[in-house]
Amino acid sequence: MSHSKPHLTRRSLLTGAAGLALSAPMLGRAWAQEPTPINMLAWYGHAEPDMVAEFEAENNVKFVPKYYAGGDNMLALIAQSPPGTYDVILSDAEFVQQLNAAGYIEEMDASLFPFDDFWPEYQNFPGHWTGDQLWSVMVRFGLLGVSYNTDALSAKEAMSYNAFWNPKVTGKVGHFDWHLPSLGQLSLLNGNRAPSPFDISEDMWDALQEKTLSLKPQVGGYFDYGGTFSSLKNADMLAMCGIGDWITGVLQKDGAPVASVIPEEGGIQWTESYSIGKGSTKQEIVTKFIQYMLSPKGQVKSIQMAAYPGLSPTKSGWKAIQEANPAEAERSGLIDGHDQSPLKLLAEQRLFFRDIPRQQTLEDWNDFWSEYKTA
Repeated sequence: MSHSKPHLTRRSLLTGAAGLALSAPMLGRAWAQEPTPINMLAWYGHAEPDMVAEFEAENNVKFVPKYYAGGDNMLALIAQSPPGTYDVILSDAEFVQQLNAAGYIEEMDASLFPFDDFWPEYQNFPGHWTGDQLWSVMVRFGLLGVSYNTDALSAKEAMSYNAFWNPKVTGKVGHFDWHLPSLGQLSLLNGNRAPSPFDISEDMWDALQEKTLSLKPQVGGYFDYGGTFSSLKNADMLAMCGIGDWITGVLQKDGAPVASVIPEEGGIQWTESYSIGKGSTKQEIVTKFIQYMLSPKGQVKSIQMAAYPGLSPTKSGWKAIQEANPAEAERSGLIDGHDQSPLKLLAEQRLFFRDIPRQQTLEDWNDFWSEYKTA
């Protein structure tokens, strides 16, 4: 055997390098596994990088979102799609019962989720359970009240839904274009508190329609998600009905002179929950994702979601945001005993869960909303 060293030349080195360069992609294709797609139906923002990039990287998955605005639109999209189209569905809580009744979602194993960490007020959320059967898991919520331009109205003036009739904002009152939030708020203004602003008699419904139509001379437009942002940011609208901090919180961070308050008549809570789509073959990874979103790390992401902020239903979520971003915890009231704490507002009976109409149909409310917009 020869013990001489191999004779290396520039040519042999280049040839070897080229061979490695050619073989590397082949090795990559042989061993690399493509990310598993997870089809998500949700409000805008839930599948954006600030929310899911870390989970995607850790689990070799890729979220493929279909975004909607408003529960009516969500139901329509699911109805048009075959079972198994959506693996995870982000739903407004008031629509979970309809998702379940229509057979659009799978039953979930309650033992897999940290309900002991939930504040008691949110452990058995209405509509999410049928007896001991779980159909959806609450992951975040927020509050709807009076949203306004602070250069146009004072906080005191905004402390009633009557602010929308203030001459200072004539022609510059906007609506988020979905009937439930706006009509729910004006129902509270009419005094419909018990059992809820969405459970009203026909006489109350007639009065609510009359009250809403009286606002028409003040109204400057009806806006989708993007239009609501831009009209408030540019001061095209000076007050907005049907929204809250989920819009103004983002604008405040950009320096816009806007704010939201829960008025004397009370506020409405929107609630977002995750369900597993009927026929999904990815229930295990979707369950893992929901667990991730309910972890302290996931809740900090959720509270500060770039698209629109939210609040946390978990005790550990409150503690985590207090540590990670004390200013945001203070701003959003996620501190026990805070004046704007959602738990305090619930205890004072100044907060009502958004719901679907109980004595009318969704079509009744939607038809009136269309008439109001064209009146």
